Amino acid sequence: MRLLGRKNSINVKKVMWCANELGIELERVDMGGPFGGLDSPEFLAKNPNGLIPCLEDGDLLLWESNAIVRYLVAEYGQGRLGSGSVGGLARSDMWMDWALSTLANPFRALFLNKIRATDATRDEAAMEAGRAACAKHLDVLDDVLSRQAWLSGKNFGIGDIPLGCYAYGWFGMNIERPELPHLATWYERLTERPGFREHVMLPLT
Repeated sequence: MRLLGRKNSINVKKVMWCANELGIELERVDMGGPFGGLDSPEFLAKNPNGLIPCLEDGDLLLWESNAIVRYLVAEYGQGRLGSGSVGGLARSDMWMDWALSTLANPFRALFLNKIRATDATRDEAAMEAGRAACAKHLDVLDDVLSRQAWLSGKNFGIGDIPLGCYAYGWFGMNIERPELPHLATWYERLTERPGFREHVMLPLT
């Protein structure tokens, strides 16, 4: 099984961390960013969007990181990282979708301007708007985590994986952050997981 994508992509991180939690041997191939290759005919035949990650599992090709995470758990999880109930699975799906629909865009504006932009290209207004929106959205998580240990419910699960990757960026950037104690406690528990340390806690670039 192979995953195409550079290791510091937040979406590649999700998949590599999930695979580690499941004990899956996943060969990763550097593509995208400084490695290029996403506009090659060979890659576009696998993912016509020209984006990473892309999973190859035998004859199966999958793109969209959350879909890949769900596939790995369904196909190889053997009950691990699952919810234990239909309602629990729906709750995990809710947070996975929320990460993309609500948090991803303001986080991207913050991250690109704070980490990747130069002084000449940085948009301070967009960066601050992104930071403020992230703080507002993460306050929602803090409230939820005041009543439960994990976003997936009583146990760590796939609902925690996408937002854990965003949380690493949020806590790793030199920015003003509101006090969100329950979010911070949840994040500290994530940092104790070997897969998180190996595949998510990489230099922000």
